Amino acid sequence: MRNFLDEAQTLFEYTRELRRDFHKHPEIGFKEIRTANIVAKELTNLGMEVKTGVGQTGVVALLEGKMPGPVVLVRFDMDALPIQEETGAEYASLNNGVMHACGHDGHIAIGLTVARILYNHRNEFNGTVKLVFQPAEEGLGGAERMIADGILENPHPDVALGLHVWNEKPVGWIGIVSGPVMAAADIFTVRIIGKGGHGAVPNFCNDPVLAASQVVNNLQVIVSRNVSPLKTAVVTVASIHGGEAFNVIPSEVEMKGTIRSFEPEVRDLVIRRFQQIVENVSHALECESVIEIKSITPAVVNNPEITTRVQQVAGGMLPNDQLDINTVTMGSEDMAFVLQQIPGCYFFIGSANIEKNLVASHHHPKFDFDESILPKAAGLMAASAIEFLEK
Repeated sequence: MRNFLDEAQTLFEYTRELRRDFHKHPEIGFKEIRTANIVAKELTNLGMEVKTGVGQTGVVALLEGKMPGPVVLVRFDMDALPIQEETGAEYASLNNGVMHACGHDGHIAIGLTVARILYNHRNEFNGTVKLVFQPAEEGLGGAERMIADGILENPHPDVALGLHVWNEKPVGWIGIVSGPVMAAADIFTVRIIGKGGHGAVPNFCNDPVLAASQVVNNLQVIVSRNVSPLKTAVVTVASIHGGEAFNVIPSEVEMKGTIRSFEPEVRDLVIRRFQQIVENVSHALECESVIEIKSITPAVVNNPEITTRVQQVAGGMLPNDQLDINTVTMGSEDMAFVLQQIPGCYFFIGSANIEKNLVASHHHPKFDFDESILPKAAGLMAASAIEFLEK
């Protein structure tokens, strides 16, 4: 087993400088033009074969070892979010209304550091490292677009690896879990259509606001009474809009939200009951309903054998860290599309620090993470990639 922690630590200033530059100049999905140009330049300067414009704004580079052998894909996402930053950091976003609020700035910098480490050892392993810098992970279909553009071919990867800095856990925690580790995500839009009118005479109306409130309450029954207590699912109504005036019952209410699950059969059950409840409750209150459910990503499922080997690498390289092999999250990730076709492992690096007040959750305007974990993440990813090239 290789231990690249010391080497990654010597590159810390390089990694941190990159991360802060990306943080100051965030770009949302499929608009990562400046970001992709920097990534391509860094990889080209190392002498790698680089292809740009993959999946619209993605970058792919190939690093060849001394002899032909296995192909390991390592993936890093690049997009930011449409959020106004409130961290007050010296490297805060300069792009109004756009922010790296999920740690992807760190992922890009980690990926470029991994590239530099592995390049320095290219004469010590057989096979190929395929470095994938992906656009538009945040529900926009970036992974699917890159797959359509051929990232899983020429050469075809034997193993796929990915990581996420994780502010839900503190520095010193590492999550490497076999099997389903992140949830499948669906989004829904429901329109409940009634008959509007004056609020003083509700008896002349078919109130979609009342119907919507009953629908929201009854949707919670799905998880509590339809899904087995030994299974997991989430049904969240996150947005309701209907009406403008205090004394006018609207003719329509729109609700939006998300469904999360790990197993296909649970997902099918939840969606079936969701449709039944929306339709029947609306009908009972003399309203109509229009339901649209869109799949965003399947569950992230880690290959057991590959995950075990990554756990062993982590345990050997970071013996003082807490290695968690059980914790999963209902968050979603489109790395799932890669792992549907290529066996692999997606793992997490704890990045919160209470003492430094770096505790805001992902997608929060004050999100920031402890940069001390950057060498750890880069070293672990580089060592994990080598693990599947040397054997």
